[in-house]
Amino acid sequence: MALLTLCSDIGSRDYLAGAIKGQLLSIDAGFQIVDISHTITPFNYNQAAYICRNAYKHFPSQTYHLILVNLFDRKPDHLLLAYHRDQYYLCADNGILTMILEEKPEMVIGLPLDSSTTRNTLYCTRIMAEAIQKLQEGVGLLQIGEPDITIHEKNTLRPAFGDNWIECQIIFIDSFENIVLNITQQQFEQQRKGRTFRIVFKRDEVIDRISETYADVPEGEKLALFNSAGYLEIAINKGNAAGLFGLQGFTEKNSNFQNRLLYQTARILFE
Repeated sequence: MALLTLCSDIGSRDYLAGAIKGQLLSIDAGFQIVDISHTITPFNYNQAAYICRNAYKHFPSQTYHLILVNLFDRKPDHLLLAYHRDQYYLCADNGILTMILEEKPEMVIGLPLDSSTTRNTLYCTRIMAEAIQKLQEGVGLLQIGEPDITIHEKNTLRPAFGDNWIECQIIFIDSFENIVLNITQQQFEQQRKGRTFRIVFKRDEVIDRISETYADVPEGEKLALFNSAGYLEIAINKGNAAGLFGLQGFTEKNSNFQNRLLYQTARILFE
């Protein structure tokens, strides 16, 4: 019985999320379907990669991950089916795959799309489901589609490092308006080397210690901690950090220099 995850940017206000599940179950009623998120911000590859990567690593081997994010960035003539570290990934050929994996997949094939058929979200879902069904029936991966296909690659947004500083970007703002930066605890400690530090954002806001929980500071006070995924997070105890500080997540659409300085970055200074 195949375990499938779903992650998309289609939202949850209309019929489509339910229709996708119906499409999958019509192919194989035995599919076990787990929602990751359907509220990825449209066109936000870095947010999608962060959410998918940190969810997928907790799933058992041989899970099938369907990534319905920006399916039509370009007019598709194929989808991707990749096998990597004992997991399967199905997505558009738009660069999201290498952003999630942070490396090239071990094996990837192209799933051809019929040019005479309307290539909408439900059609793409059906192509993915049929490929999974074939794998479950014992058909070899290389027999399902086009092997050795050249894929479109994108890199994740990475922090910049200096001897005494790190510049980070905001890659996600959660439902509590906590701000997630693209620096992990391991990267932070490697650069810190035991030194004191200041996290500086919105020009004059400073945090100089790492908390273990939100309750480590009084209600309404700002703090920094490493979240469950191991990324640095700026928050306010029982408050909305992003709204209060006027911060927003990094996207390719609003990445011009002025916006990035004011809204999308934080600097860590070591002393």
